[in-house]
Amino acid sequence: MATFSTREAAEKLGISLMSLQRYIAARKIQAPKLRRLGKVTARLWSASDIEKVRKQLPKIANGRKKRKRQK
Repeated sequence: MATFSTREAAEKLGISLMSLQRYIAARKIQAPKLRRLGKVTARLWSASDIEKVRKQLPKIANGRKKRKRQK
């Protein structure tokens, strides 16, 4: 089974790495658990994990919120 880094997962999803990390931090998407690989902690994404996120992306309310105009 092939695994992908978070950077590779973001490329496959067509979004930037920073956007994917923001969605994970805001808990807008369900990311795989962190795994310890020697001295490094990383997320390993499977193809099914990426597909789950691909289905969630259209439902995420993203973008800049509109500011109220002051009169």
